[in-house]
Amino acid sequence: MKNIILDLDTGIDDSLALAYAALSPEINLLGVTGTYGNVEMITGIQNSLNVLSAVGRSDVPVYAGEAQALTQTSFERHAVSSRIHGENGVGQVQFPVSKREKQEESAVAFLSRAMHTYKQELTIVTTGPLTNVATALMQDPFLKEWKGKLVLMGGALSVRGNVSHFAEANIAQDPEAAKLVLESNLDVTMVGLDVTMRSRLKLSQAIAWKQKESPRAKFFGDMLQYYIKNTLGTDETYIHDPSAVICALHPEFFTILPFYLTVETEGEDRGRTLVDHTRLREKNPTTKVCIDVDAAKVEENLGLLLGTRL
Repeated sequence: MKNIILDLDTGIDDSLALAYAALSPEINLLGVTGTYGNVEMITGIQNSLNVLSAVGRSDVPVYAGEAQALTQTSFERHAVSSRIHGENGVGQVQFPVSKREKQEESAVAFLSRAMHTYKQELTIVTTGPLTNVATALMQDPFLKEWKGKLVLMGGALSVRGNVSHFAEANIAQDPEAAKLVLESNLDVTMVGLDVTMRSRLKLSQAIAWKQKESPRAKFFGDMLQYYIKNTLGTDETYIHDPSAVICALHPEFFTILPFYLTVETEGEDRGRTLVDHTRLREKNPTTKVCIDVDAAKVEENLGLLLGTRL
């Protein structure tokens, strides 16, 4: 089993990624750290607690992280997030409210402790802004020598962004944090729009879940149906956040190239992920980017696990 921590801004696709990780027999889910993005951080924390309770994983601890970007004093949710994820972040589905509380330890402290404890035997998967990871690196300089893996859902290298011509939403929320993490020399794999838009979840899957006797399957079916209706407006939607978890388990599904990556933090290109042109001649980059995917395998893997375990 692979030791994984999920760092989430728990909206709909984060919830699917969380359910996948929590139910996968291949994953030892050590904890969930919360961030902002699709929803406010505190709302995402409650969504994570509710999802974990719904799938029978109330043993997984949840930690509250940073509530805004490194250079900001507050977080303002984008209108598009409300439209895509609903006011409550989970498609207006009313999950039973978990009776659990978040942990007293902060997300940043937990990440730092886990990185020291598990060392190279830990993978962190992020599906929101990289503020929590960046803050951990700033507070604990020893973590720059960490030999574990970070798999992030975010960025766009060969395709246009989804919040501007260049920028993808998670990176755009905190470009400074993303730049710090990508330039830290950690082992980072970027699972960006280049591949997440190639894999799809279909309306027929949502309907099939809703028709099952399992109450939790109905919750997820309603949530996925809402998401499909409010993203592409067709009978399918992109597999964004679950792709990062699947990549952590099955990198063989993806075509991954090594590049030194960076992020633009100024001007109209702010939030753009790109190859660092100042390091083109350097050998053995630690950062990598997914540029293609066997979408059929991702779709089958996700659909089979959730279809049989929800």
